[in-house]
Formats: sequence, C-alpha cells, structure tokens
Amino acid sequence: MGISRILSIRGIAAVFGLLVVSVAAYGFAAANVVPETGTGDGADTISGYTVAAVTYALEDGDSDPSTIDKVTFDLDATAGAGLPTDVQAQIVNGGTWYDCTTVDGTLPATYDCAVSPSVDVSTADQLRVVAAE
Repeated sequence: MGISRILSIRGIAAVFGLLVVSVAAYGFAAANVVPETGTGDGADTISGYTVAAVTYALEDGDSDPSTIDKVTFDLDATAGAGLPTDVQAQIVNGGTWYDCTTVDGTLPATYDCAVSPSVDVSTADQLRVVAAE
C-alpha cells in the first residue's frame, strides 16, 4: 500500500505540474500581439491599400502606339496603414515587376510605374500591385 500511495502522489504532482506549464504557455502566447502594418498582395482588393484611378500611357510619337510605357494609379490606406515605401506593379501575369514612385508624400498618393521595356497592349492581362511600408 505504501508504493501505490507514493505513485499516486507523484502522478497527481505530475498532472498538476503539466497543468501549470500549460496555463503559463497559453498566457505567453496570448501576449504575442503583432502591430498592424500596410503590406498587401493581391489581384483584387489589396489588404492594407486600395488601388484606384488606374491609367495606362501608350507610347506616342515615332514609337509604336500599341505598347504601354507607363502605368499610373492612386493608392490609399485601409485600416490605418501608412505611406508605402516600396511599391511595384506587374501588368503581364508572370512577367516583369516594375518599380513605382510617388511625389505626393501623403495618402492618397499617386504612383507612376515606368514600363521599360514597353509591353505590347495585347499581352497585358492584369494589374497586380504590391505595396509595403
């Protein structure tokens, strides 16, 4: 009877110890809060930013007017995101990513993306924008 009593006490202590460790781990996990930032990627509404007022500039003059040489659009923050510092656009699925710049400095901001080399209008099949603070 003495050994079973010791095993019983050890078993209860082990279960109690596991319970304490589990509660502590849950408390630490609940304290992990990641602050919201403005990063998004998508072909539709982008989380963190909305894209509007999209325009495509075609080459003119002596160049081929059936090619795109610039994309311009407005970005505005959703859910408190700030002005993005890294913005890129893609107009052909799986194609080249083009760097975009702004001179506005405040949201909503207009971004210009130089498309170089130019892309034939017939191959442009999407506008994908990736923006990050």
